[in-house]
Amino acid sequence: MQFADIGQQLRAYRLESGLRAEEIAARLGVSRAALYRYEKGEVIKLDTIRRLAELLKISPLSLLGIGIEYFTRPAGFQERLRQVEEQADQILQIGGAVCYQVVGDSFDGAIAEAFTEAADAASERLPARAAADQALGLLSARRRLHQSRKPSITAMLSEAALRRMLVEGVAPGLPLPERSRARCRQAARNEAERIADMMDNLPMGLQLGLLSGIEPTACFFVLRGREKAHVCTSPFPPDTAPSAGMGVATVTAAEEAVSVHQRVAEAAWRDALKGPNAATRVRELLRETASAER
Repeated sequence: MQFADIGQQLRAYRLESGLRAEEIAARLGVSRAALYRYEKGEVIKLDTIRRLAELLKISPLSLLGIGIEYFTRPAGFQERLRQVEEQADQILQIGGAVCYQVVGDSFDGAIAEAFTEAADAASERLPARAAADQALGLLSARRRLHQSRKPSITAMLSEAALRRMLVEGVAPGLPLPERSRARCRQAARNEAERIADMMDNLPMGLQLGLLSGIEPTACFFVLRGREKAHVCTSPFPPDTAPSAGMGVATVTAAEEAVSVHQRVAEAAWRDALKGPNAATRVRELLRETASAER
């Protein structure tokens, strides 16, 4: 058993459960410090793995990293995605409105403002604020990881998802005052302009395409490291609020799954708009949605 891997799985599933570390430790009959040591890769007994799996309502095989991992909460999935990205040298993204690792400060700031403002207006403010801070911390960790490791990224964005973002703004669905919602729309427009500029002049290690035909049924990532490749499918965009969203994200290292998703990604890249053609289409979307708002 790779205890470091088990520790990573445990942390992700703890966030997925919505339980605090103190609660899990108390039910398990260990100290919170011991639970954190397990998450950092300390040796853990099979019986403890079994009891943790029962407590977290998952299969023991999931904690062992065998088979498909399932996540129904954005926080748990974002943490597991960060862990996989930590080992990835190449990242393929299919779908979504943005490539989160390279978004601008305006987009990130709009997420922070929207999450915080919605949490402060919630009926149970303290737990809502804690969840918002946790979600923002996970996103920040992914950005820092990319800046330090700089894996190569090929991202094929969805035209339909980009159009929705331009119409609804960053963090859609959150009950925000109109002034804040307007700032979220402006942040979305700023990001689309950055995307077009990057398509015209791609930074080293980044390739961006635009899928303007059939929209992907779900966003997915193929992440390749030196020892292993993973496929992560996600119904949760990075600006999904901590308490929002309905869907099931998955993570697997099964060779067949990786191979099938790789083939789909390669076919999508062949058909995607690229370079100046993609940039032109993004700027057309900016004009179309601007006239629709008026």
